[in-house]
Amino acid sequence: MANKLITELYSAKTIAEQWTSDPSNAVAYLGEAFFPANKQMDLDLAWIKGHNGLPISLKPSTFDAKATFRDRIGVSKITTEMPFFREGALLTEKDRRDMLRLQGADDPYALSVLNHIYDDANGLIDGARVVSERMRFQLLAPADGNVGINIASNGVSYVYNYDPDGSWKSSNYTALTTAADKWDAATTCDPLDDLSTAMDAVENKTGTRPDTAIMSLKTFNYLKKAASIRSAILAQNATANIFMTTELAKQFIKTTLGLDVIVYTKKFKKEDGTAAAFMPDDVVTLLTATPVGETMFSYTPEEVDLASGSAVDTSTVDTGISVTTVQTVDPVNVETIVSEIVLPTFPNMDNVAVLKVV
Repeated sequence: MANKLITELYSAKTIAEQWTSDPSNAVAYLGEAFFPANKQMDLDLAWIKGHNGLPISLKPSTFDAKATFRDRIGVSKITTEMPFFREGALLTEKDRRDMLRLQGADDPYALSVLNHIYDDANGLIDGARVVSERMRFQLLAPADGNVGINIASNGVSYVYNYDPDGSWKSSNYTALTTAADKWDAATTCDPLDDLSTAMDAVENKTGTRPDTAIMSLKTFNYLKKAASIRSAILAQNATANIFMTTELAKQFIKTTLGLDVIVYTKKFKKEDGTAAAFMPDDVVTLLTATPVGETMFSYTPEEVDLASGSAVDTSTVDTGISVTTVQTVDPVNVETIVSEIVLPTFPNMDNVAVLKVV
């Protein structure tokens, strides 16, 4: 009876259902709009395309396929040739004893026990989603112009180079080097000209003109403070002064350049526990509001085991994130393992321009 209760309350299926039903988990990351999810049964590195449709190159490193378990904090990633991420949490004997109390439906302790237990599994799933968004923005906003994905954790290091010959960087990346031109020089910089020049370059090369700009809040504030923008807005107003609001600045840029500005401020926790932004400061990404690639998932070993008739209890959320629960005997625990094999493809990177503005 006790084991039946626990497996009914806590399994891969119930974890997936609980995560999917939470409205907060339905909020998409920005990068998903530009790299929609796709999934292949047998995905290897040859599927992943970079500049001009060429396969990306991989700088290899060592790997270990053993799942690392969270002690309810921290992040651990394991990678193979295709980046394979696997992380686990334990439902301990104490957790199981706590769950037995749920047989009393009126027990006020029940809700806190379930929330505590599901928080661990949800944290693993959220961490897997962070991995994909970090990858997407490493491609969309390379501060140094080197388009690639760097994965490093617990002694594991991989570098996926999407522009091996540097041709994208030479044509689509601009770093402002003169102090007076940099956007933190409010009295002398000319952001409108910088944006227009980069947009022209993409259109001349591809026939497609960027209509969307992504930047951090710090970078956007440069635009609001730029004297050239303020004076241009003043010239269109009868008043002697203006209060530069976010909406006023966005509307002016939209009217002048046909460019929608997205200020992306979402953050995540890095492996060392410090907070970081997906979109780096002092960088502007220009592109069209259409996909430039795909977030490619492949079937994890856990999903393959399930397909082959194994008794492994596995469910899938968010296209390619596997949730697996496994009961162990000594000690009596339930292992929750969340894994994914994921890497973005970026064949339309010529439609993207990046500016390093400070």
